[in-house]
Amino acid sequence: MSLKLRLSRAGAKKRPFYRIVVADSHSPRDGRFIEIVGTYNPILPKTDDKRVVLKSERIQHWLGVGAQPTDRVLRFLDAAGLAKRTPRNNPQKAMPGKKAQERAEAAAAKAEAPAEPVPAEPVPAEAPAEPAPAADAAEGAEAQAG
Repeated sequence: MSLKLRLSRAGAKKRPFYRIVVADSHSPRDGRFIEIVGTYNPILPKTDDKRVVLKSERIQHWLGVGAQPTDRVLRFLDAAGLAKRTPRNNPQKAMPGKKAQERAEAAAAKAEAPAEPVPAEPVPAEAPAEPAPAADAAEGAEAQAG
């Protein structure tokens, strides 16, 4: 039996509240657990002391027995000084995916390719049309409406 320290969701719809529990890793997320060792309320502001509440003695016991915390719980334990979390480094995180890179390469190749010359058609020089007097336009609108 492998033990996990993990979050179990409670609370209403759109109002999450989590219990930090010790559970068998094969149990469902909100299913059977062994013990509640803390709570997490994400609705509270980050500066509030009641946002994360931990029973440090019980957590130390379960870590000593061999329970493995999930990443989110390990962040809480690290902030409380109960466990050490090594920071991760993913330099590929900001890189676009394979298809996006292919699209960018295709667009760059299209931009670099010399554009085919479009034959310029001579534009006939037309005399500017004289604007119709405002009175004539108003009479035409009345005739159409009438």
